[in-house]
This record gives sequence, structure tokens and C-alpha cells, in this order.
Amino acid sequence: MPHQSRPPPDAASGAWIAPVRGALLDAVALVLPVSCAGCGAPDRSVCLRCIHALRPTPRLVRRLGLAAWAGLEYSGVVASVIGAYKDGARTDAAGPLAAALGAAVASAVAGLPAGSVAVCTVPSTRAAMRSRGYAPVDALLSRCGIRPTHALRLVRAHADQAGLGAEARRANAEGALEARGNLAGRRFVLVDDVLTTGSTLAEACRAVTAAGGSVEAVAVLAETPLRRSGRLAGTRETYSDIRGQGDYGGRTGVVDPPFRPG
Repeated sequence: MPHQSRPPPDAASGAWIAPVRGALLDAVALVLPVSCAGCGAPDRSVCLRCIHALRPTPRLVRRLGLAAWAGLEYSGVVASVIGAYKDGARTDAAGPLAAALGAAVASAVAGLPAGSVAVCTVPSTRAAMRSRGYAPVDALLSRCGIRPTHALRLVRAHADQAGLGAEARRANAEGALEARGNLAGRRFVLVDDVLTTGSTLAEACRAVTAAGGSVEAVAVLAETPLRRSGRLAGTRETYSDIRGQGDYGGRTGVVDPPFRPG
């Protein structure tokens, strides 16, 4: 009987994968230098420390009466990587972001009744599509094996949301979206990137229901946390706007821009 050799224990366990992958990444970095989209460390698109910070922790948050599942909290490394991916041409950083968005979508649909549900994203402006060459949320969903439907479209121009309070943002977003057709009997999960005041997703919900559809759940990549403001004498500030991390600037439809100071 011919002798059948067995692979060494390390090979069988897959323990060799990580060092080999690291060596390959080091070799690529010599030819195509890159820095971490989260912290700027050399030789990695997203370093191990930042990948750890981007591990999804889905949580249910509420804005304007909407309940949404968020994969991450929008701050620090998360904010930097999202900004680099969306507006810094760092599509090489999409992997961990896709994992976080996928986790949020999975949490959103977990408790839904049986039946067909379509994933619908908030449309980007034409200017944003020309500038980026892709729709950031759609690209992340594609990495998760999810093909979104484009049931909504922008129907009017809108002011930049930066510097606006919650009420002004809501008025700015109102009536900016409409369905592309009759949505009667169709069920949707709305998906967006960053949830700030919730005015964009509230408008998306309105547009879907106005066309006869129903919004079963909402999922976002990250949510901007509430914070206290001394200027408001003990009340909560609308939502924190963070300076200098990308340039959200309302380029994705009527989305609230979390990168600018309010």
C-alpha cells in the first residue's frame, strides 16, 4: 500500500495563512506604497489596529421616530476610514466597511416576517457620481453579495446641510426624493452610510410609503453619536459634526454631512 503523507499540524490548521498573507502584503507595498486609511501607518490599506476598531458592533438607534441598525459608531478611526473611502478615492479600504454594513443589514432583517424584501439605497447626486465614479453604499453591498434596487430618485436641488439644526435639516430634506414608479405591495430595507439627524432616511421612508411600498427595516454603516453641548445649557446638541475627516458635504443625495462643524 502506498504511503500517504500527512500535512504538518500547522499546515492543517491554517496557521500558515496569516504570515504568508503578511509577507505578500509587504511585497506589494514595496511596489505600490500605501498608508492606512485610518491612522496613516505605512504599508497597509487598513492596518491591524484599525481593522480591530472597525469590527462591527450592530446596535439599534433611533432618530426622528425611525429605528435603524448601525454597524459602527461614527468617530475616530471609523470616521477617518469612511471619509477616505467615500471622498478620498480609497476604495482599497472597502473591505472592513463592507463587513460592518453587512452586519447591520443582517441585524435589520433578522426579525422580519418571511417574504420578499428588497434592499433600497439613498441615491447619490449626479455630481457625486461624476466625482467618485461609483456609489459608495452600492459598492459595499456588492461586496456582501447584495444587489440593491434603485427605487428612489432625487427630484429637486437642496441646500448644503452643514450648519443647519435638526428642524432646518428636516425641512431641507423634505420632498427631495420620490419613487421611480408604483411600489404597491413591495417591502424594503432602506440602507445608507452615515446616520446623523435622520432627516434623509425619514424622507426616503416618506417617498417609499407615498408610492405604496412599506419600509420594513433600516440599516446604516455608522451612526453619529449624540453629544452634550455647553452652549445649549444642559440640553443635547443636535448631532456632533466632526471637522477635517473627509468632506461629506451633502454629496450623497440629501444626506446630513457629519464631517463639518455645526
